[in-house]
Amino acid sequence: MAPVIWTAAIILFITVGSHLATIAVAINRCRARTDVEPPPPDAPSISVVRPVCGLDNFVESTLRSGFELDYPDYELLFCVANARDPVVPTVQRLIDEHPHVRARLLIGEERISANPKLNNCAKGWNAAAHEWIVLADSNVLLPPDYLTRLWKGWREDTGLVCSPPSGTAPEGFWANVECAVLNTYEARWQYVADSLGVGFAQGKTMFWRRSVLEDAGGIRLLGLEPAEDAASTKVVRDAGLRVRLVDAPFPQPLGHRTGLEVWRRQARWAQLRRASFPHFYVLEIIGGALLASIAAAALATALDLSWIPAVLAVTILWYGTEMKLARAAGWPLSRLYPLHALVRDLALPALWVTGWLGSDFVWRGNAMSSVTVSESPQA
Repeated sequence: MAPVIWTAAIILFITVGSHLATIAVAINRCRARTDVEPPPPDAPSISVVRPVCGLDNFVESTLRSGFELDYPDYELLFCVANARDPVVPTVQRLIDEHPHVRARLLIGEERISANPKLNNCAKGWNAAAHEWIVLADSNVLLPPDYLTRLWKGWREDTGLVCSPPSGTAPEGFWANVECAVLNTYEARWQYVADSLGVGFAQGKTMFWRRSVLEDAGGIRLLGLEPAEDAASTKVVRDAGLRVRLVDAPFPQPLGHRTGLEVWRRQARWAQLRRASFPHFYVLEIIGGALLASIAAAALATALDLSWIPAVLAVTILWYGTEMKLARAAGWPLSRLYPLHALVRDLALPALWVTGWLGSDFVWRGNAMSSVTVSESPQA
């Protein structure tokens, strides 16, 4: 029994120890903000490119937030592929209601890749008036100091500043499960990677200096990977620069979600991560409390103890510290959080396998594949 005891003890020590360490890092990096940071005197002019498609939950609130930024000089460029898209009237009305903000709606699609979001963004990138450009998804809520915080995240060795989404305003069981995925799991690990100097781009918000991307080959280069954020990570690293994360995640209000919607979204992201960074994706199988619980049960059984108290102790510690992180970061925290996180952790192994086996998915009505593009995309 000695090999079993030692193996289980080592696995338990590594999984619980890494969990507690990542919780500590995330608490330090993602604390809730209570003040609005004023723009600095040297604030540069910034173009904000927002691709829009369809009517997401809270779409009017998230798009309106772009007109309410506390920043001295910026422009808003809304990009839509089709003039008949149902979001067009909302965008046009918001532009009309805020004549003091320089804003335009750009319609059309330049097919520079197999990625419809990138194709939609291309015209905004090319039309941007400024050297500093933000690509911001339409379902992200921009706080008043959004641009200030992005600018202050820039360092001399930076090639890109990003933010993972923090799930907010969940409605129903499955939206709370998605919060447990986005916040205390994915955002936590992204901030750990950033703290270790190996940050990954996140497509929800990408703050570029135009010259960094143009010197590398231009926006078409982001079509070399199935996801533009994975391509962005590689472009920045190839330039000898770092991807950095903003001081704390920007919110994405979720609203109502079904279990199938959450599964499809997380499966798509798993496939994309596996396609672009397979050596990191291998490690995701140890995420969540499942492996630690199995190790605790095996260790207790090998020591002729009841496995139930051992598993309970691990899960209480695991989810209790995650709840502490959520509270410190100001993220949604339901009394049912342990159940939401448990459902997440039970799904993680299946999602991990799906990431290896699957390659095709549908995104906003577009059939896509996570197969990596091997040559430069053509117009």
